[in-house]
Amino acid sequence: MNYSADVVIIGAGISGCSIAYNLAIRGITNVIVVDRSYIASGATGRCGAGVRMQWGTKMNCLLAKESIEFYEQANQILEYDRDVTFYQGGYLLLATTEKEMSQFQQNVNLQNELGIPSKMVSLKEAKDIVPHLNTDVLLGAAFCQRDGFLDPFLTTDAYYKAAKRLGVKFLTYTEVQTIIVKNNKVEKVVTNHGDIWTDKVVNAAGGYSKNICDMVGVDLPVYSDRHQILVTEPIEHVQGPMVMSFSMNLYCQQNPKGPFIMGRGDENEPRDLRITSSWKFLEDMAKTIKNVLPPIANLRVVRQWAGLYNMTPDKQPIYGTVDGLDGFYLAVGFSGHGFMFGPLTGVIISELISESKRSVDVSMLGLERFKEGNLILEPSVV
Repeated sequence: MNYSADVVIIGAGISGCSIAYNLAIRGITNVIVVDRSYIASGATGRCGAGVRMQWGTKMNCLLAKESIEFYEQANQILEYDRDVTFYQGGYLLLATTEKEMSQFQQNVNLQNELGIPSKMVSLKEAKDIVPHLNTDVLLGAAFCQRDGFLDPFLTTDAYYKAAKRLGVKFLTYTEVQTIIVKNNKVEKVVTNHGDIWTDKVVNAAGGYSKNICDMVGVDLPVYSDRHQILVTEPIEHVQGPMVMSFSMNLYCQQNPKGPFIMGRGDENEPRDLRITSSWKFLEDMAKTIKNVLPPIANLRVVRQWAGLYNMTPDKQPIYGTVDGLDGFYLAVGFSGHGFMFGPLTGVIISELISESKRSVDVSMLGLERFKEGNLILEPSVV
């Protein structure tokens, strides 16, 4: 079957669904969202479910702050018939070196200037926040109570249902095969279920964003690597915040329903789009947790899974258009944090397409920054 649309969005994760909803509330309702699988089947549904405002660059702080402010009211704004399950137990960020302590203080100063209520805490205060924390391996910590846990499936479902009510069409289990460009303009999207005629395409394909850009000859400086997560058996609630360490390479939080979710990065992970699980991750994760949160190491693992981090050189997203190609928009390269930025991603791209007044100036996050060398590295990534 063939279609026509004002805008085609590739990817039905949090970014794609948020963009669709935000376009619709601005009056652009002839929108089709295409996804190779089900809603939130990619990085969104495979993420660690944490959201935080504690970042080291101004842009990431702003994107996260305004997104969390939206999430705090998401049920009401999106008129959701369920609950996105936003539990704001905070994030406790652990410092193990003097360099990290200095970086955290710089981060907190920046965050406070932007209205983010983060603070440095002593080891005693950190132990009060998480009693089973091994402070012997730490120098200090930073904390923000408004960070927390948010259900990625329910949150994306809330955007999906709100967009559908406004007239957006979703084509799931539909794979983009190519994008036709003529005279440097987008003309149509070819899928395994038919063609979609359109002059505007948004690449919100997450781990597959480079593949989509290859279809139109755009060199996207990103790569996607596997990041693994595990979940334990549920126990009574003993940990409020997400515990995260960049130097020790871990994050660990207790879901409001009782199980612990934890993950870590590995620079040697494959970049071939695989989302399989490995014994090595399980072993490394167990050793890391035993050192930082000893009692948690005794819990039984229920399952583990993997998703794709779509990484940029500066670990900040890419928003905007592409020089020399009319009608092609980018919302990619979130470096593992697209779920956190979902609300603002929708606002930013919809304002760009609808030529509305910009809520946030994200000009520094355009694709051209990589050629120009205008990178500011985000230091706070696991």
